[in-house]
Amino acid sequence: MQLKVTVNGQVYEVEVEVEEEQPPTLGIFMAGGNFAPPVAASNGAPAGGASDGEGVRAPLAGTVARILVEEGEAIEAGAVLVVLEAMKMETEITAPAAGTVGQVLVKPGEAVTGGQLLVELS
Repeated sequence: MQLKVTVNGQVYEVEVEVEEEQPPTLGIFMAGGNFAPPVAASNGAPAGGASDGEGVRAPLAGTVARILVEEGEAIEAGAVLVVLEAMKMETEITAPAAGTVGQVLVKPGEAVTGGQLLVELS
């Protein structure tokens, strides 16, 4: 490609080679921070929260919309414990196994982070 370039009033003719480049790609895009995928419950059904022996943790950051269990309540595997709201979507947090609710560590309207302990189970 031939170009005319003027530098300090002096005109130069310049030949330029142009290489075609592939447009850049965006790569992998994940919306939201603090995201942890649901873990499988003991019965093979997906659970809405991670369990670590202490209780059930939030799989993502959000706001507690509803609490559906009380301390001392016996629950079945897969029972919905807490509903989180994040980005105008609700996520049901379920029990990974049958047991008893030991302590509910959050309250409605409270902001939680991904990985935060929500409910202790025994």
